[in-house]
Amino acid sequence: MQTNFYKAAPLSTFVAMLSISPKDIKTAQLHGYLLGAVSPRPICFASTVDSDGNVNLSPFSFFNVFSANPPILIFSPARRVRDNTTKHTLENVLATKEVVINIVNYDMVQQMSLSSTEYAEGVNEFVKAGFTEAPSLEVTPPRVLEAPVQLECKVNEVVALGNEGGAGNLVICEVVHLHIDEKILDADGKIDPAKIDAVARMGGNWYSRSKVGMFEVEKPLSTLGIGVDALPEAIRKSNVLTGNDLGMLANVEQLPFDDVSEEKGIHKKAQEKLSQGDVMAAWQILKQ
Repeated sequence: MQTNFYKAAPLSTFVAMLSISPKDIKTAQLHGYLLGAVSPRPICFASTVDSDGNVNLSPFSFFNVFSANPPILIFSPARRVRDNTTKHTLENVLATKEVVINIVNYDMVQQMSLSSTEYAEGVNEFVKAGFTEAPSLEVTPPRVLEAPVQLECKVNEVVALGNEGGAGNLVICEVVHLHIDEKILDADGKIDPAKIDAVARMGGNWYSRSKVGMFEVEKPLSTLGIGVDALPEAIRKSNVLTGNDLGMLANVEQLPFDDVSEEKGIHKKAQEKLSQGDVMAAWQILKQ
C-alpha cells in the first residue's frame, strides 16, 4: 500500500491516491473498501427453505438484475470472512434450487436489518423480524408480504468464485412470477420511484433512500437480538409503533423489563426517541 501524487488536469493541484494491491491487505479491509466504493447497492431480501421445509430469510447487497428475456437476477451470498463458513441461504438454494427475492423499502428496513442476525439453523427469521409469510404460486419458499415487490425465482446455476473466506457465490435466478403492490404504481401502471421508496446499501452502517438520501442503521448485535416475537404483546400489537420501530426495540439481548405501557401517548413518545436512534431511552419511556 502506498500513496501516489498525481497532477489533476486542467487544475494546477495534486491529488493524493492510495494505491493498493489486494494481495497486500487483509480480506476484511479489502471488503470494506469495495463496499464503500461500489455503492449504493440494491438489496436482495432472499427467502428460502431447506430440504426439510424450514424457512430462512436473509438480506444480501451483492445483487442486481442482468436480463429481461429471460428475466435473470443474480445475488451472491459470500463465504464468511471471519471463519470461511457458508450461509444458510446458499445451502438452501443449492438443495432446493428455489428462492423468492423481496425488494426492501424504507418502511421495513429496520426489520430487514434485524433479520440479518445469525440465528441458529432452523430459526425462522420471518418470526424473529416480525414479517408475514405469504404463499408463493410457483415455488416453495414464502414471500415477504410487507415487501413492495416479490419475485419468485428458480435457480438456474450457482457459480462459486473461490473457496476462501470472502469468496462470493453467484446465484443465477430466473424470475417465474412477480407480485407488485399496486400502491407503488403511477397513473400509467409503472413503478413510481418515490412510491416504492426503495433503500440501498452503502459502506459501514450507511444506507441510501430513494426519496431522501443517506441514513444510518446500526448493525444487529453480534449476540442475538430477542426478535419481534419476544416483544410484549402491548408493543407487538401497538397501533402507533411501526415495523421499523419494532425492529429497533427487538434488537436487544434481553427485555429490559416485562411490564410496558399500552397508552398511545407513551408509545408516541417512545417513537420519538426511536426516530433519534436512542433505543434504550425508548424502552425507559415504555416502562409501566
